Amino acid sequence: MGAYLLPIGLLAMSNVFMTFAWYGHLNHKSAPLAIAVLASWGIAFFEYWLAVPANRIGHQVYTAAQLKTLQEVITLVVFAGFSTFWLKEAISWSTAAGFALIALGAALVFRG
Repeated sequence: MGAYLLPIGLLAMSNVFMTFAWYGHLNHKSAPLAIAVLASWGIAFFEYWLAVPANRIGHQVYTAAQLKTLQEVITLVVFAGFSTFWLKEAISWSTAAGFALIALGAALVFRG
């Protein structure tokens, strides 16, 4: 059971770090770009400590394509929350519908 669920939890946590690394600086636009890049690299370092084990453990029970698909769907869920709560940008119905269509497409990866 752990090899099925642990990667999902690790990927979720890694995506929180990566989302902050990529988009967190948007709330601090007055900071110099070089500082934003260095801070993002620092955050991404911790993201890798979660993503690499998630993929190593997950590959025991998932294909690489399934792991990538899980990561992408988790990314969309994390980003939707991040956008709403950190950036204070609402997710429009068309964005939510687009994300849902991506998730529907992702479900096909697990049917094979």
